[in-house]
Amino acid sequence: MKRYLIFAAVGPMVGGFLMLFATTWASGYWTDTSWAEIGKFLGAYVKTLQYSYLFGIVPALMVGAIDDIILHVRRIGPVVRMLIVGAIGFTAAELLYGSRGPDSGVVQFLLYGIGGMTPAMLSSWLAHKYADAPQPVHST
Repeated sequence: MKRYLIFAAVGPMVGGFLMLFATTWASGYWTDTSWAEIGKFLGAYVKTLQYSYLFGIVPALMVGAIDDIILHVRRIGPVVRMLIVGAIGFTAAELLYGSRGPDSGVVQFLLYGIGGMTPAMLSSWLAHKYADAPQPVHST
């Protein structure tokens, strides 16, 4: 249960931030950056955080379920599990959001993909660190 709570709490928050960053980057917002514009960006992030949770909680829980399924495969270690979940998050975010807007190219492909990969991998790592049951120690 802790695993799903971690994915539900961390995924939409980090994913919403990265998706907002990717959208503002694609729109050309960061060409002339000042501290005031960074403040506006963070203000917009705080104002839209509720919508990040509204629209991001179900995909985050789906990725958490995939992570939970992979956890039960004994041969797959935590690092490989994080990489698999990150690849799934990258692919899902890219397919859902990558073709938005007038521009499409390598930059948009990477920005939107990283917006899905990073929260998936971060949540998987946190779940491994705080939610996985400790493994018994075998004496030889």
